Order: sequence, then structure tokens, then C-alpha cells
Amino acid sequence: MRISDYIEQSFSNLLKKKLRTFLTTFGVVIGIGALVSMFAFGKGMQKNVTGTFEELDLFNYISVYPRSEKARTAVKSPDPNSADEPGQQTRLLDDEFLSELAEIEGVEWAFPEIRFPALVRFGEKEEFTLVQALPAKICQAGYIKLRTGAFYSSDQQRSLIVSDSFLRRMNIKKPETVIGQEMELSTLTVDFGLSNIANVISFLRGTGLPFSRQSYSFKIVGVTERMGMSGPVPIRSNVIIPSGISETMRKISLTSVSDFFQSPQRQQGYSAVGVKLSSPRYVETVTEQLEKSGFRTFAFVDQFEEIKKVFLFMDMFLFAIGMIAIFVSALGIINTMVMSILERYKEIGIMKAVGASDVDVRRIFFFESGVIGLLGGVFGLLLGWMVSILINQLANHFTARQGVPQMDYFSFPWWLCLGAVVFSILVSLAAGVYPTLRAARVDPVVALRHD
Repeated sequence: MRISDYIEQSFSNLLKKKLRTFLTTFGVVIGIGALVSMFAFGKGMQKNVTGTFEELDLFNYISVYPRSEKARTAVKSPDPNSADEPGQQTRLLDDEFLSELAEIEGVEWAFPEIRFPALVRFGEKEEFTLVQALPAKICQAGYIKLRTGAFYSSDQQRSLIVSDSFLRRMNIKKPETVIGQEMELSTLTVDFGLSNIANVISFLRGTGLPFSRQSYSFKIVGVTERMGMSGPVPIRSNVIIPSGISETMRKISLTSVSDFFQSPQRQQGYSAVGVKLSSPRYVETVTEQLEKSGFRTFAFVDQFEEIKKVFLFMDMFLFAIGMIAIFVSALGIINTMVMSILERYKEIGIMKAVGASDVDVRRIFFFESGVIGLLGGVFGLLLGWMVSILINQLANHFTARQGVPQMDYFSFPWWLCLGAVVFSILVSLAAGVYPTLRAARVDPVVALRHD
């Protein structure tokens, strides 16, 4: 018999028992639909995470930190049990380090993370917030999204960018109206370090406080959409000013309590430095070089590898759940094929009596199992796709109320669609092994006597 004959006969035999065939196939449809939708959800989440990393350019970014607070203040601990590694020289994140960093192969640019508290005054309104200093080239790189206005063009330009949420706190509902107006920043400075016991006692008594207030006027040139990750640059402040102007301002960062207890003559480094690489292939070499120099590093590439492990476990978990439905559908196929053999017992005997071999009988029932798997795979894939669309629309409907942008929570790559159908056929063929072997062992003499 030709393959087309086997297929035609399989459809003919299955259609003789339409209800039983439908229920068996529907069980496969449910199993494949559940498995496909679960896998599509896992792949969709992976695609969203990967897309976010690529959109924000996080694969090419490294954050550099001092190894300890003692390293940041350039004080090397005499304690042999110090957390710093033996023989490691303590270094500052300063301008000298930035110059050396720019010479490393693969480094496009590096900038210090500068944040400090300030009292912001706009008209008659005052609000306390954090101010962040960024170079003009970072702002113009396209990472920060503006709602209105423009970026400052120079690091020495006395201009600033303010967040839309901060303006709303000041009861300003139309951000475009503030462009071009003046905003005043007032910073707190320490006139001397609390480096001896007399100054500490004076400070605690509230007399002779070593603080003074400095005010600076800036022109508002832009309004950002929101705080958070803007590309690889974390925007953690409501106000952004040029880094060059920031260096000329008298201020205290308040990044640590120790800022109160250090003298003005003591050199301080930056709390962190952001490094943009030209390619992800430089991440490992640059990270190793920085860590050998005595700094701590954080690379989003390493974080992404950990996320991939989480997705791997999630895929395994979803696969295990889907396999439960597949196993149940396989039992349904076995039951259907065994019942078909019992009903066609005499028919099998006649086929063998007229010359059909055991191989021919096995092929007939194998093709019937394969047809069930093929139909179950195709319609199961269609069911999983339709359910995914429905869930995706419902999810986006509810998240839109929270201001979350719409996204595709499910992804159907071609290999998943093809693999679902092939897997369904293989499972059906595996489920048909026992029934086909049983059909091949039928004795034609006994079968012909069977009523």
C-alpha cells in the first residue's frame, strides 16, 4: 500500500466513530494548546526582557563603585581583617581615574554619578529634592525622553531639566509653561569638618553649626517624562543639571554620614562612575581590569545571565505542567486505539487471511494514531494562539489603567509552532505503540471465529 492509501484509510476508519475520534482528538488539542500557550508566555517574557535590555542599551554598560566606604574617602584601614583584599591599593573614583578609564580599549565614555540634595524654588513654591548632574553628551545621546523642551548643549550652561512628576508636586499641570523660566537651587555646605571632639560637642549642642546655604539660579530648558532607567543611565533625581556647573557649586552630597565628619582638605571621590562600552564583548575584559585596580563593578550582562537562568527554570516548570495534559491525552489515544482493535478484531483477521502482513497491520494503526496527533497538534496550536490573544488583550486592558505601556506577553516563534505539531504526532505515535503491537499479534483463525 502507498502512504496515501494508509492516510486515506486512516481518515475513513476514524470517521466511522466520529464522537470517539472527536473526544480523543480534543484531548490532544487541549494538551497541545496548554503546552504551546505556556511556552509562548515564557518566550514572550524573555523577548520583552531582552528587548528592554537592548532598547536601553544595557548590554554595553558597567557601573563602577569604590570597594568600600574607606576606599571612597581614600583612607586605607590598618586592620588586617579589613574587607579589602590583601595587597590591594585603595583608589578614588576621581577625575584622574576618569582620564585613565577613557584610555581603556572598548570604553566610549565614562561619567561620574553626582547627586546632592537641594531646596528648589520656583516662584513662590519650594520643594526639597535630589539633584543629579549629567554631562551634556549623555543627555543628547537619546537615552532620556523629554516631554517638552530640549537638552542643554554645554556642560557649562546654567540650565536644568526637571521631571514632570516634580512639577505636579508643585501644582504645575502644564509643563510647557515653565520652559525658559528661572528655577533656584539652594544647597547646603559644611564650612569645616567635624574632625575633633570640640566641634562634635558644639554640633550636638546646636551651637556653632557649621552649615551655610548657597543659592544658584538656573533656566529650565526641558521636562522629562519620568524618573527611572533612561537607557543605561539611571535617573534617580527630579532635577538634572550640567556636570560642569555642578563642579563649581558648593554642596555636600550626603551620600554617607561620614560626609559630616571629614575636613575640607580631605579629598573625596565620586560615589559611582558609569561606563559606556562600544560592544558587549568588552564587558568581561574591562570588568576584570577594573576589579584588579581595586574597584567593584556591576554589569547588566551578568544580571541578564541570571535572568536567563530564571527563565530556564520557568520553562521547565511550565513544560512539566503541560506534560500532564499531554500524558492524559496520550492515555485517551491508547484507550481509543485499543477499543478500535476490539471492535475491528474480525476485520483484522480478514486482512491477514487475504495476505496482509503484521507490518501492514501495524502501519494502519500507526497512521491512525498519527492522524489524531496531526489534527490535535494543528488545532491545539490554533487554540493556544487564540487563548494567548485573549489573555494578552485582557492583561493590556488592566495594565493600561495603571499607566503601563502595552506589550506582547506571548511570543510564537516558528520553531515553537512547528515543534508543537511534530511533538503532538510523536506523542500520538508513542501512544499507539502498544495498540499496534496488539493488533499485529491477532491470530487470523481466532479472529475469523470472533463474532
